Amino acid sequence: MNLHEVAILLVDDEPAILDMLQMVLNKEGFRQIDSANTAEGALMACERKRYDMILLDVMLPDKSGFDICPFIRKTTDAPILFITAKNSDLEKLTGFAMGGDDYITKPFNPLEVVARMKAQLRRLKLYEDERTPHIFSNTFIYDYGRFKVNERAGELTVDGHVVSCPAQVYQLLLFFCKHPNQIFTKSQLYEAVWGDHSFGDDNTVTVHIGRIRERIEKNPKAPQFLLTIRGLGYKLIQKEDI
Repeated sequence: MNLHEVAILLVDDEPAILDMLQMVLNKEGFRQIDSANTAEGALMACERKRYDMILLDVMLPDKSGFDICPFIRKTTDAPILFITAKNSDLEKLTGFAMGGDDYITKPFNPLEVVARMKAQLRRLKLYEDERTPHIFSNTFIYDYGRFKVNERAGELTVDGHVVSCPAQVYQLLLFFCKHPNQIFTKSQLYEAVWGDHSFGDDNTVTVHIGRIRERIEKNPKAPQFLLTIRGLGYKLIQKEDI
């Protein structure tokens, strides 16, 4: 995916921030950039066009970014990066729980924003490549009984039904499937899936573990597949070991 082909939606009610982000993104090679300054405008933009990434301000004049994120999530699995002046752990966890993929605190360095965006796109590109048909390649299916992950199709199937899976959730689950019965710390998981440990956040991994469990476990509060190993990390148990 070339940067000039990436469609981006910027949502913020501060014109100066929109102008600064657009200028920096243009310098970095991004060309398809739209903007909105209200929640309603953001929802309308997402109805009209498919975006590859969305930067969404939390504090908007009509509704919050948290309020509209679930509605955006119904139409796209594109990475959503929240932008906010609040930096509490509760605020971050709320953002991830609402369907966000990353969290940027104001004031921010625009170059860090670009770096985070590129990291998300690297993961997204891997996700899309795996969904592209490969006529002459073997099918790699990780079968755990209740659920299956088809690496080539980029699909998660639970009880015979394909389940929608955002890019980072899918990549984290795929990583576990490729390394069954191995314990990984939060730092190891972040580095393996998000790719840049310097931007690591333990809450990011915790929330995405929860989102995997919501999809693959009968009871996410009492997981049988993706286990927490107290004091050590997490591991995915193979079907025959359950």
